[in-house]
Amino acid sequence: MPDITLKVLGMSCMHCKHAVESAVKALPGIEKVEAKVEEGKVEVYFDSSKVSVEQIASAIEDAGYDVEK
Repeated sequence: MPDITLKVLGMSCMHCKHAVESAVKALPGIEKVEAKVEEGKVEVYFDSSKVSVEQIASAIEDAGYDVEK
Protein backbone atom coordinates (compact mmCIF):
# COMPACT_ATOMS: atom_id res chain seq x y z
CA MET A 1 0.00 0.00 0.00
CA PRO A 2 1.42 3.43 -0.92
CA ASP A 3 2.28 5.91 1.79
CA ILE A 4 0.13 8.47 -0.04
CA THR A 5 -2.06 8.65 -3.11
CA LEU A 6 -2.48 12.09 -4.68
CA LYS A 7 -5.19 13.05 -7.16
CA VAL A 8 -3.44 14.76 -10.07
CA LEU A 9 -5.31 16.73 -12.72
CA GLY A 10 -4.02 17.22 -16.24
CA MET A 11 -2.28 13.90 -16.88
CA SER A 12 -3.41 12.49 -20.22
CA CYS A 13 -0.56 10.52 -21.80
CA MET A 14 2.64 8.59 -21.25
CA HIS A 15 4.66 11.83 -21.44
CA CYS A 16 2.60 13.15 -18.53
CA LYS A 17 3.25 9.94 -16.57
CA HIS A 18 6.98 10.22 -17.16
CA ALA A 19 7.08 13.94 -16.29
CA VAL A 20 5.26 13.46 -12.98
CA GLU A 21 7.26 10.38 -12.00
CA SER A 22 10.57 12.08 -12.85
CA ALA A 23 9.68 15.18 -10.84
CA VAL A 24 8.82 13.14 -7.75
CA LYS A 25 11.77 10.73 -8.09
CA ALA A 26 14.15 13.70 -8.03
CA LEU A 27 13.20 14.40 -4.41
CA PRO A 28 15.16 12.89 -1.50
CA GLY A 29 13.55 9.98 0.34
CA ILE A 30 11.37 8.73 -2.51
CA GLU A 31 11.29 4.95 -2.56
CA LYS A 32 8.80 4.39 -5.39
CA VAL A 33 6.37 6.46 -7.44
CA GLU A 34 3.75 5.32 -9.89
CA ALA A 35 1.56 7.69 -11.88
CA LYS A 36 -1.69 6.16 -13.10
CA VAL A 37 -2.84 8.32 -15.99
CA GLU A 38 -6.18 6.56 -16.50
CA GLU A 39 -7.08 6.99 -12.83
CA GLY A 40 -5.63 10.49 -12.46
CA LYS A 41 -3.59 9.60 -9.42
CA VAL A 42 -0.03 9.18 -8.25
CA GLU A 43 0.97 6.63 -5.65
CA VAL A 44 4.09 7.51 -3.68
CA TYR A 45 6.15 5.46 -1.24
CA PHE A 46 8.54 7.69 0.69
CA ASP A 47 10.54 8.32 3.83
CA SER A 48 8.65 11.05 5.67
CA SER A 49 11.79 12.02 7.59
CA LYS A 50 13.38 13.15 4.31
CA VAL A 51 10.48 14.61 2.30
CA SER A 52 6.99 15.93 3.06
CA VAL A 53 3.70 15.48 1.27
CA GLU A 54 3.77 19.21 0.57
CA GLN A 55 7.15 18.89 -1.16
CA ILE A 56 5.86 16.01 -3.28
CA ALA A 57 2.77 17.99 -4.28
CA SER A 58 4.94 21.03 -5.10
CA ALA A 59 7.20 18.95 -7.34
CA ILE A 60 4.15 17.71 -9.27
CA GLU A 61 2.79 21.24 -9.58
CA ASP A 62 6.19 22.54 -10.71
CA ALA A 63 6.06 19.91 -13.49
CA GLY A 64 2.86 21.59 -14.72
CA TYR A 65 0.08 19.52 -13.16
CA ASP A 66 -2.52 20.33 -10.52
CA VAL A 67 -2.73 18.36 -7.29
CA GLU A 68 -6.23 18.18 -5.86
CA LYS A 69 -6.17 18.99 -2.14
